[in-house]
Amino acid sequence: MKIKSINPYTEEVNWIFDALSFGDCEEQIKKSRATFSGWSSLSVEERTRYIARAAEVLRQNKRAYAEIITKEMGKPIRQALGEVDNCACLCDYYAENSAEFLKDEVVETEAEKSYVTFEPLGIILGIAPWDFPFWQAFRFAVPALTAGNVCLLKHAGNVPMSALGIEKVFTEAGLPENVFKTLLINSKTAMEIIDEDLVDGVSITGSQVAGSEVGGLAGRLVKPFVLELGGSDPFIVLEDADIDRASQFAIESRFLNAGQSCIAAKRFIVIEDVVVDFIEAFELYIQELKIGDPMDEETDIGPVAKKECVGILEKILKDAKRKGSEPHVYGEEHAKGFFFRPALIPAASADMKACNFEVCGPIAPVIIAKDEDEAVEIANSTEFGFGAEVWSTDLERAERLAKRIRAGFVTINGMVKSDPRLPFGGVKKSGIGRELSYYGLKQFVNIKTVVVNK
Repeated sequence: MKIKSINPYTEEVNWIFDALSFGDCEEQIKKSRATFSGWSSLSVEERTRYIARAAEVLRQNKRAYAEIITKEMGKPIRQALGEVDNCACLCDYYAENSAEFLKDEVVETEAEKSYVTFEPLGIILGIAPWDFPFWQAFRFAVPALTAGNVCLLKHAGNVPMSALGIEKVFTEAGLPENVFKTLLINSKTAMEIIDEDLVDGVSITGSQVAGSEVGGLAGRLVKPFVLELGGSDPFIVLEDADIDRASQFAIESRFLNAGQSCIAAKRFIVIEDVVVDFIEAFELYIQELKIGDPMDEETDIGPVAKKECVGILEKILKDAKRKGSEPHVYGEEHAKGFFFRPALIPAASADMKACNFEVCGPIAPVIIAKDEDEAVEIANSTEFGFGAEVWSTDLERAERLAKRIRAGFVTINGMVKSDPRLPFGGVKKSGIGRELSYYGLKQFVNIKTVVVNK
C-alpha cells in the first residue's frame, strides 16, 4: 500500500511512501521494547535535557517544518509557523517542570513512611490527526517521553512528511535510537498493533468513531488510553457582551486553520436582543479575510486539507437550505485547490447538521436564544463537550454560566486554545482523559503507592 501526500492548494502529489507491513512494525516494536529499559532508567533531569534540545531544533528549523505543514494540509504559512513555535514552547514547559511534577509525593500515614511514585509504563502508541500535524503529535509525545515511556507515532495518511519530520526533530535532539519512532502505516495495521497486545498504552486524537474503536480495543486488553475526539463548541454571546470584540474573536475562533479544529467555535448562540448587531459585525470582519495561496504570509484562509472535506461541507450547507436557512457565502471561487468559501448560516436551528455534527471547515451557524437559560440548554444539547466560549461584560455572571456548561474547557471573553500549562480534553463523546499540564504527564504512568514499616 502507498501513503500519498497531496498539496491541497496545487492538487499535486508532494510525496509517496510505501506503508510498513505488520511484520515491519513487529520488528520495530521489538527494538522499541529493548530501548525502554535504558530510557526509563535515566533520571527525569536527563530525559528533559533531550526535550529542551528538541525545542532548539524546532526553532532552528521553524520555516522548513512550517512549509511541510502547509504543503501537506494547506494551513496558511503564518499559522503553520505559529504551530511550530507552540511545539517548542511545549518542550520548554515540560523540560522546566517535569522534574517537579514527577517527584515522589509523601503522604502522612501511621506507617514509617508512605509515598506515591510515578513510573513509566512502556511503549505508548500515539494516533494523530492532520489538522495540527506537529502540535497534536508533540502534545502526546513530549509528556509520555518525559515520564520515561518510549513512543510510536501513527499519523494521518495525508501528512507522512510531517510525521517523518517529527521523528527527525527528536533524532536531531539526540534522543537514543528507537525512543521515538514514526510508523508509516494505515489504520488497520494500527489496530492490529493494539489487538496483538504489542503496546502498553494508546493516545488518539481523531473522530468519535475512531476513538470508540481504539478505546474499545484498548479497554478489552486493559490498556490505558486517552481519547481526544470531536467537538461542536458553543460560542455564547449574552446581551451585555462587547459585540465588536466578540465578533472579532468569533472570526478567529471559527476560521483559524480554515475551521479545521476540534476546539474551534462551531455554534454561535446569540441572545436575540443583540443577534442583528452580532451578525452585522461578524459579516463586516469576515469580508476582510484573505482567501488564497497558503504560502502567502498575508493569507488568512487556505484550502481545506482533503478533497473529500469539500463534499462533506457542501452537504452541510445544502442541509441548512433544506431546513429553511439561506447561507451567506463569502469570497471568490477558486478554479484549483480544495477550497471551500467561508459561510454564515443565519437563524440556524438545532436540527441542522451544522449544529449537531462536528463541522470541520469554515461554516458558522448562528442560533438565536431568547435568554441565558435557553443559551445554556442549546449549548448542552449535543453529544459533544469539548470547549465553550462565553461573552459578557459581567464576569461573575459569565462564571456562573460557565459552571452550567458541560465541557472540558470554558473560556470567558476569549477563544479556547490549548496551552501547555492547562489540562486539555473533553467530556461526553468528546473524549476521555487529559493532555498537557501536570495532569497530562500522569496519563501514562504507574501511580505506585509505597508503604514502609519498621
